[in-house]
Formats: sequence, C-alpha cells, structure tokens
Amino acid sequence: MDTTTARQFWIRSPGQGEIVAAALAPRQEGEVLVRARFSGISRGTESMVFRGEVPESERQSMRAPFQEGDFPAPVKYGYSSVGEVVEGPEPLLGHSIFCLYPHQDLYRVPMEAVVPLPTGLPAGRAVLAANMETALNALWDARLEGGERVVVVGAGVVGLLTAHLCSTLGGAEVVVHDIDPSRGEVARALGLTFMLESPAGADADVVVHASGSEAGLRTALASAGMEATVLELSWFGNRAVAVPLGEAFHSRRLTLKSSQVGHIPPHMCHDWDHRRRLERALELLLDDRLDVLISGESDFDDLPRTLASLSQDPAGALCHRIRYA
Repeated sequence: MDTTTARQFWIRSPGQGEIVAAALAPRQEGEVLVRARFSGISRGTESMVFRGEVPESERQSMRAPFQEGDFPAPVKYGYSSVGEVVEGPEPLLGHSIFCLYPHQDLYRVPMEAVVPLPTGLPAGRAVLAANMETALNALWDARLEGGERVVVVGAGVVGLLTAHLCSTLGGAEVVVHDIDPSRGEVARALGLTFMLESPAGADADVVVHASGSEAGLRTALASAGMEATVLELSWFGNRAVAVPLGEAFHSRRLTLKSSQVGHIPPHMCHDWDHRRRLERALELLLDDRLDVLISGESDFDDLPRTLASLSQDPAGALCHRIRYA
C-alpha cells in the first residue's frame, strides 16, 4: 500500500468540489496512519459549507479539526471519518477508529485524535458518531428530569437521535414532527411516536427544533407550554430568520436556547471533556435500530457529484455514507 500519497476532497469554489492527490509527510512519533473505510456527510452543515454559506463572522468558530483552507473556498472540510490504524503504536495498530477528519482516504494524525470503536460497533454505523455527540449535548442542554413532554420538530438525523436519547435516557414522553411523511417510518423504527400534522398547542415542556427551516421554528414556538424551553439545534448559516417573539412568547414565559456541540454545557464540564463525550456517543451507537438513519451510500470517487446533489435536492436523505476502496 502506498503510504506517501493521499486523495482528498476539496471544495474549490462554492458548489464545486473535486478529489485531488496530495503528498503525506512521514509519520512522526506519536502519530498514527489511518486508512479510511467510511466517512459520513453531515448534510445540513456540509451542504451550507459546500454552497459557501458560512457567515464571515463564524468562519473561525466553524473550522473543523484538521481542516485545510478557509471559508468559503478552497477548503477541505468534514468531520466524520471511520478507518483502520495501519501504522502506529501496538495498542492501536489494526484497530477500527473514529476521527474528526475531513473526507480523505489516508491520513496521519496524533494518536490522541483517534478513538477506538467499542466492541460490537460496525464501522459503517460509526459514521453517526458526530451526530450522536450533537444529540447527547442537546440532551444535556435540555436538562430533562424524567417524564417531561418533549416535542421534536424536524426528523433529520440530529432530530431523530435527540428524540431517541430523550426517550431512552431522559425518560421523556417524546413526539416527533416532520412534514415529510417518509420520516414517520424511520421514527417508528426507532420506537418513536410520529406526527405529520402540526403539534402546535401540544403544551410541551421542552421543544427541540431541528428542521433547519423558519417554518419549523415557528411550529416549535407554537408547540411550547408555559415556561417551556425551545432548544434550537438548527444552524441557519447566513440566512436571516424571522422569529415570532410576539404572540404567546412572553405570556408563556418561554426560553429560546441554542445548543451547539462545540461547547459542553457548563453544568457538565466538571465530569466531561470532549473525548469522553465522543467515547460515550460511540457507545450509544450500539443499537442495531440506528442503521435506519443511513439513507444512502456511494463511492469516494463520486463525492463531488454526491455532495452537489445533496446540497441542492436533499429530499428523503438522512445520513449519506461514503465508502472507500
């Protein structure tokens, strides 16, 4: 196996991607060489990056680990890689690992940047780890005590994983809403209650918004009960969003709260760091039902066309998995 050259996916200009060859520097002490097996497309965020919609004010905070280049382009971006350690210290050699790394077939990173997969976790499902981290962080931000009424608006990967954790770990009564009826089958496969009709007036204690749409946020606010928290997981990039903070927002004493995976909630920081959270996210993927969140797979060579398609017409797409030879 050639370990001197890697193939990388780059966004050359907004809406235009390509795969290029690049030389790999020799492995240094404390580094591992990883051969990628799969990577996952985080469709919402990566579509915005692909279209060049990262706001100038957020270009530094939005940088991914091991990103090269700068927004809007040219940039090498991504953060969900699963592979095998083919060079490195004995405890890691030959092990399947997860790494927050862009789409690339071969890469060298410090050994502490990789997390071994727990026994029994298929490599193909492990591409959901970054999304599961986001969902776990959302569960912490929601601060559920058990028995709350929770509405999740938006049945994408993050919304469904958050609903799954609220139900299984948070002890909540969860309803998932989406305007796409095909998402109902996926939600029910995870043991969740699905509503196609609007949950406005649901009087929920916590509402999680993950639809990525202004209309979805309006529905989320309308679903909240007295002194409820509306937890915003959607990232709108450079789009302006009109939020109805009139109507019952004040009379219900609602809280609109952002949740962002880049920071661990303050009340959890004394026990958790980013690595422990990622390890826990991988453990939470040890559930065969979660395979339903993988909605498609294609070859690495097709990634420029695949991401162009997903960023423009994502109907029905959940997590799209990239397969490496």
